Amino acid sequence: MTDLASLARLDGVAQAELCARGELSPAESLDACMARIDALNPLLRAVVTVAHEQPGPARPGPFSGVPFLVKDSTPWPGLRWSMGSRLFAANTAQQQTPYGRRLAESGLVCAGKSATAEFGLLFSTETLLEGVTHNPWDLSRSATGSSGGSAVAVAAGLVPLAHANDGGGSLRVPASACGLFGFKPSRGRTVPAGLGGSDFGDMTSDHCISRSVRDSALFLSITEDRSSGTPVGFVREPLSRPLRIATWTRTAMGTEPEPPVRRAYDEAVALLTGLGHHVEPIVPPGFDSPELGEAFLLVAGAAVAGIVESMDQRRDLPVQRDELEPYSWALVDAFLARGADALPRARATFARAVHAYHEATRGYDVVLTPTLATAPWPLGHLSPVLGREELARRTARAIGYTPLHNIAGGPAMSVPLHFPEDGLPIGTHFAAAPGADALLLGLAYQLEQARPWKDRWPPYSIPTLFQSSSGR
Repeated sequence: MTDLASLARLDGVAQAELCARGELSPAESLDACMARIDALNPLLRAVVTVAHEQPGPARPGPFSGVPFLVKDSTPWPGLRWSMGSRLFAANTAQQQTPYGRRLAESGLVCAGKSATAEFGLLFSTETLLEGVTHNPWDLSRSATGSSGGSAVAVAAGLVPLAHANDGGGSLRVPASACGLFGFKPSRGRTVPAGLGGSDFGDMTSDHCISRSVRDSALFLSITEDRSSGTPVGFVREPLSRPLRIATWTRTAMGTEPEPPVRRAYDEAVALLTGLGHHVEPIVPPGFDSPELGEAFLLVAGAAVAGIVESMDQRRDLPVQRDELEPYSWALVDAFLARGADALPRARATFARAVHAYHEATRGYDVVLTPTLATAPWPLGHLSPVLGREELARRTARAIGYTPLHNIAGGPAMSVPLHFPEDGLPIGTHFAAAPGADALLLGLAYQLEQARPWKDRWPPYSIPTLFQSSSGR
């Protein structure tokens, strides 16, 4: 496989099988990945740091020789670790995390770092440090965020899978916008990735964005914490029993999704019913939505305030206003203005919302909603230079389903079931109770079999632009 397109069409498991059979060497696999990045990344801007040094011999493991990317919110030894911020533009990670060690031991080869919103705060991957990451389905549209770089790199065929994380939908939302599978594990399911230490960090789950369900399931089996609870292991089979599925479409702000999203949702309900599942509309959980949104912004502001305080203590010059984006400073300022009881009140708001969610969904196996309430927005719509209140309003209109599942701590996923001819992909969102990761993955396999998406490639992707000789 010497052309750019043929290898790019394979998922991580298939590429690892080629390496295991000796049909592809790890060095050849990485060289091909770098060629794909060189070909398309100048246009898409998904990769912000490339690992130029050739790694040693690939470690034996289930992903041996497979290249992937690490989201730049997370450290990887020897590579720049900016977190999308000018404050850390010159920062290089030195130590590996327990999470990273699991990935390296699986045989995965880090090809570089993917773009992120500053500190993972915004649902668009456009920063004052790195510029704009473009959606490969429509270059004028946002890849969303904050894991937009990872989603774009996988959608464009630069890598078969990419690390991402999710504090309120930051993995699932870009997976939806780019036509990919995005799974958020249960809180505490995986070993630490180095993002704890704040309420926002503790709500964040690390995993990957992938084209296939099996890549995601294998990735989870590699990274899960086997010391607590019952391990999931490598889920390999589709679900074999019908589920009771609760569903609603009203967002947390009380609005309904746009018509194309509603059509995609209706198709998903029909598909699930045809597969034998019982889908039942219910009244959405009742809680004070504006209060919940404000609590979420407060814990995000507290996390950034902690970073600023830490840097102020470590250097002589305090963090300057031009070292963080205006939105990040606005979150810090709003948090500090609320006083010492801001975090306890936010946590109490979260607890009430989780109680309402559990009461509304009691007796059901899975919860179904859209992933996004709107189509992916134009670039600039969620720019970090806009005001906090305007960004909060625009975000709340689109991101009306995903954050609740970070607060509740259960697994959730966006599944690419709808590819309209005249627009961008639309993901369908599923969630379950904490610990029910295997149940959701089994459902994902079933949906992947019923409505395959692996050959859905955007216009600006390696398989579309660089057709293999067999496809000409």
